[in-house]
Amino acid sequence: MRAKITYFVTAAVLVVYFVLVGSRGVMLLRHGTLLTVTFGVAVLILPVIGIWFLWKNTQFVTKANQLAAELEAEGGLPVDELVRTAAGRIDRDSADAVFAKRRAETEDAPEDWRSWFRLAVAYHDARDTPRARKAMQRAITLHPSLRLNRRRSRGRG
Repeated sequence: MRAKITYFVTAAVLVVYFVLVGSRGVMLLRHGTLLTVTFGVAVLILPVIGIWFLWKNTQFVTKANQLAAELEAEGGLPVDELVRTAAGRIDRDSADAVFAKRRAETEDAPEDWRSWFRLAVAYHDARDTPRARKAMQRAITLHPSLRLNRRRSRGRG
């Protein structure tokens, strides 16, 4: 729950920032000189990129949470078997051992979104965020209902 609150607060702050930056870009455009119009367009591009990035991340998080909820309902969420230090940090060797197990599970069932989800969690625990994100994206891609939703949205545009 704490992560959700942090995400929504950060997203809200970013939206306010995008509005402020966008208003400055419009002010520059209204000034009307070649220099201010050029800067105004450049300034307006930043909020557009930011809004796109925020939207894509929100979609990713929403889909990953859907997978987590479904896996939890099935009783298939990975069990936390990691050894932690006295300070509460995950022991690197423990994370590596769990990762090896999850990787083998994924190699045995490469078309199962559940194994990719668990692999993503193992990557995250091993502090390899880029690979965790790619593995989660693969799980999302392999999930039948999310795949169906993606096809429907493509057909509309």
